[in-house]
Amino acid sequence: MKKKIIFIALLALALCLSGCGKKEEPTGNVPCLENCEIQHEQEFGGVYIKTTIDDFNKLGFEYGDSVKVVFSNGYTLEDVPYYNGYYVDAGEALLIAYPGYDYIKAAINYGEDLWESGNLYASPDSETKINLFQAAGLNEHCTASVYLNEHGTYLDIQEARDIHYSDERVKFPSDEAFANFRNVKVGNIKEGVLYRSASPCDNQHKRAPYVDDFISEAGVNCILDLADSDAKIEKYIAADDFDSPYFLSLYKDGKVITLAMNMNFASGDFKAKIVQGFNSMSETDGPYLVHCTEGKDRTGFICMLIEALAGASYDEIVDDYMITYDNYYEITEVKDKAKYDVILEKNLIAMLYTVVGDKNVDLRTADLSAYAKDYLRNLGMTDLQIEAFLAKITG
Repeated sequence: MKKKIIFIALLALALCLSGCGKKEEPTGNVPCLENCEIQHEQEFGGVYIKTTIDDFNKLGFEYGDSVKVVFSNGYTLEDVPYYNGYYVDAGEALLIAYPGYDYIKAAINYGEDLWESGNLYASPDSETKINLFQAAGLNEHCTASVYLNEHGTYLDIQEARDIHYSDERVKFPSDEAFANFRNVKVGNIKEGVLYRSASPCDNQHKRAPYVDDFISEAGVNCILDLADSDAKIEKYIAADDFDSPYFLSLYKDGKVITLAMNMNFASGDFKAKIVQGFNSMSETDGPYLVHCTEGKDRTGFICMLIEALAGASYDEIVDDYMITYDNYYEITEVKDKAKYDVILEKNLIAMLYTVVGDKNVDLRTADLSAYAKDYLRNLGMTDLQIEAFLAKITG
């Protein structure tokens, strides 16, 4: 009888501690996920924890929770938020269940590839979070466990930034809004020279044919594609739903500059591709189109930089950037000031300070053009290259 009791106890313990997605019953149904396989997510940098979003949420985890992520090699993320979007500041860690992802993912937002390096943790003797970059040493043989720290710690941010858009044209007031297409004409940028939009070739959001019509009408002669490689574009062209003949003509003529940029605008790779893109644009006549997938994040940074370089004011840059959030989500300063302010602070202002390099600078009064030129010089562009690019944009 005693042996039977011991066997049952050991079996119960094994069921709790083994396998992927088991709840930790002895602690009062506190959500936990243990010993789950991981996979390197290479495009944007991060670690897939191979359980589906639905299965993970069924364990009791909720968006806005504080969680602890522990890898089997001892590498740990303490007190990170669990969100369904990239709602943390640049360089901060999170656990994310992004719509469309196969699995939940641990990542550093706009930061180092978590698989290779980068950790955000709470110092043992302080509640202040600090950045520590060290070798993560992860490989495909490692596993990950996720534990709940506290429900709802970050719920206010989750609710403020939990926004979604539709891919149905009928839900938008115009073709332009649906395509997120517009002529950028702030500062000294010449009207009819620079355009921005969603992708004219990647039709996953059903917008590409609309963008294609607009760039044909505008006579766009050169496209700066921030999102794609040539290999990706070839796949889009071969797809059954590809319907962008004008884009195809530009692509065949060698007038599509493919950069395949990551999402980390502070990374060396991102910065190097800015120089590559601007110099390539200088070698081709406009009008120009800048796009990524949605025309929102990478496009937002590049257009902000071009606008600042061309003498646009802080308010002009803000107004152009936030049109995207009106187009996709109907978020404006009047309609939803709380969300508007959070998006502005967490996204655009963070981008601007990346260019300015000093968070003590008043962005409203700063000479943003001078800062943009210094930024590009630091990336390796010469004064002659900067002036050549400006000449193309300003006419």
